[in-house]
Amino acid sequence: MTLALDGGTPVRTAGWPAWPPPATPAQRAALLEVLDGGEWGATGGTRVGAFAAAFAASTGARHGVCTVNGTVALFLALRALGTGPGDEVIIPAYTFVASATAVVLAGARPVLADVTPGTLHLDPDAVARLIGPRTKAVMPVHLAGAPVPPEPLEELARAHGVAIVEDAAQAHGASWRGRPAGTLGDAACFSFQSSKAMTAGEGGIVVTSDPAAYERLWSLHNVGRRLAGGWYEHPEVGWNLRMTEFQAALLLPQLDLLDAQIAARERAAGLLAGELAGVGGLTLLPGPDGTTRHTRHLGLVRYDAREFGGRPKADFLAAMEAEGVPLDAGYRSLSRETALRPHTGAVSCPVAEAAEDSVVWLRQNLLMADDGALADIATAAAKVRRAFRASRAA
Repeated sequence: MTLALDGGTPVRTAGWPAWPPPATPAQRAALLEVLDGGEWGATGGTRVGAFAAAFAASTGARHGVCTVNGTVALFLALRALGTGPGDEVIIPAYTFVASATAVVLAGARPVLADVTPGTLHLDPDAVARLIGPRTKAVMPVHLAGAPVPPEPLEELARAHGVAIVEDAAQAHGASWRGRPAGTLGDAACFSFQSSKAMTAGEGGIVVTSDPAAYERLWSLHNVGRRLAGGWYEHPEVGWNLRMTEFQAALLLPQLDLLDAQIAARERAAGLLAGELAGVGGLTLLPGPDGTTRHTRHLGLVRYDAREFGGRPKADFLAAMEAEGVPLDAGYRSLSRETALRPHTGAVSCPVAEAAEDSVVWLRQNLLMADDGALADIATAAAKVRRAFRASRAA
């Protein structure tokens, strides 16, 4: 069968579910209420505060502070927990660059640690080798919605007196042995950027159960004011990093949709894991043992080039795109990001670098597709594998 790249008929010509999904009637009504009410900013409205409380409660945390985006949420969490110039924060090398740039924004130095081969999570053994007197925080990233096992990092954090800041940008609703993401560290940061499981186009939140951290978070994001202070009293330097009422109006109704969406993606991932295993050379990465709920913000698939005639990942992605299945190349290892070198130094993270070369992503909109569309993913992959292997044999 001729590949679509070579002029053949593509496996799939239909589209894929949109993400973000279409606005619901509740979202439309809430937006109009804000628009007509005239209180568009967080300082005069009530929806940002209501959403912060509701989202924090959904994670089991006591407090939430809404922000302009997830990167700023990480920055605020680090600053609220005392991170600043001269400090170091250990982060995984396989993550979005914002995990590192938030550390730089806080005035600290990001220290890159390698990841575990099976889940691409922050490797506790690597953290143990890197942690030292300048370490102020460790930042596990709940990649693709799979929670990072907290116990090894908690043990290291206690021993060295450092904070744990969860990068939970992709983990809305995830849980580890019944403990929700958001309660696996001293503070946790979620994103509401347009690709995320809950989205307002942009936005973020920090959740914590530490009252002192909450008060500092609130002050820092609200131009240095205190919770009980005067409007023009600014005991410390802060910034206007507040969410708007429009964003909160979009987000509040999504709390009622999240569980069903996660269940749909989990079911799709289960079907795809079996289908891709039957293709050969493709493995959907599981969550770590102990995962109670993997939100499947992404489907991470390890591509074994040896099973595809030795063809590199880029060739596979191009062939799948032509067959009507758009996959994503995923992150570059931060150890290869030259813009970060002045901050991280030159380091080698072989597992993260191997992931850059061999892991492809299924975006969450593909995981919201029906069973026929999911079958098309495996059919296209099998077609590409046969063609690549035949080309090599020829």
